[in-house]
Amino acid sequence: MPTISVIITAHKVADYLDRCLDSVLSQDCAGVEFIAVDDASPDDCGAILAARQDPRLRVIRTAAGAGAAAAVGPGGARALGAAQASGEYLWFVDGDDELAGGALAAVAAQLDRLHPDVLIIDYENIYADGTITASDANLATPELTTIAASPVLLNVTMSVWNKVLRRDFLAGLGVRFGPGRYEEVPVAAAALLAAARVGVLNQVCYRYRRSRTGSFMGTISDLQFDIFTSYQTIFDFMATRPVSAAARAALFTRAIKHYAWALPKVPRSRRREFFGAMTRDFRRWRPAEYDFPSGPRGTGLKLISRGSYRTYSALERLNQVRVALRRGQ
Repeated sequence: MPTISVIITAHKVADYLDRCLDSVLSQDCAGVEFIAVDDASPDDCGAILAARQDPRLRVIRTAAGAGAAAAVGPGGARALGAAQASGEYLWFVDGDDELAGGALAAVAAQLDRLHPDVLIIDYENIYADGTITASDANLATPELTTIAASPVLLNVTMSVWNKVLRRDFLAGLGVRFGPGRYEEVPVAAAALLAAARVGVLNQVCYRYRRSRTGSFMGTISDLQFDIFTSYQTIFDFMATRPVSAAARAALFTRAIKHYAWALPKVPRSRRREFFGAMTRDFRRWRPAEYDFPSGPRGTGLKLISRGSYRTYSALERLNQVRVALRRGQ
């Protein structure tokens, strides 16, 4: 059975960290090491980790800077944990999320069966009001595949927490967790593009907390512009290796979809600028064989390609009203 290093990163997640640790440490699975990285969290994360009297859990703290602990960000925290890990596979877990019951045993069994470079797992969403929903991941592919054969997997959430990565494969990838936001996007995408063996586990193994107060994903910020640098890294990576036309088209579609998701989280005064960058990337990365989809989604993509910000914004507001009406709000 392959060994797994579970790396938990914690920064300003004290309200959720105990639940995360419980979900991880309560699981019965041999050959697993647990590493928690306290990224100079200003809340009680450090105290919560110190209070865990579990010999299986190793706690690492980011280095001090200028006389005080300095947070290195999620990318730096993940890299630090990976550097300390000894497992054959790495599973990165965010400190405000949870593992589903039996997840470690299921993942270990699938790794033992498939020996993949990357194993993609399914997940569920947890909302602030307690609502739980299924992911929109399309994992109806062979259990062992490649991106050339199953490019649809590039449309799965571009994160590392829903991917278990072979440690030596990750080390040789040539793409690192960087600074800023969206630092995991290049690693997640490059791993899928480079993997000779992509495994799939069509089972909910991870519980992803959405709309958490104070989380980056729910906060309007100029840092949303980091997404362009992250995808530039991926397209540069793709230029260095043979990639199928289907995979290129799937990655292009994923990038534009991700941009559109990030746009409402940009400060209103800079949304036109952000939209302009979306149009720029659409025009320069659009595959020659790309066809616009039908329906409202295709209409929105055409507006992005033309740089029609005002019309696109009006259409998005109309879509939001329609969604609210369908929900009875």
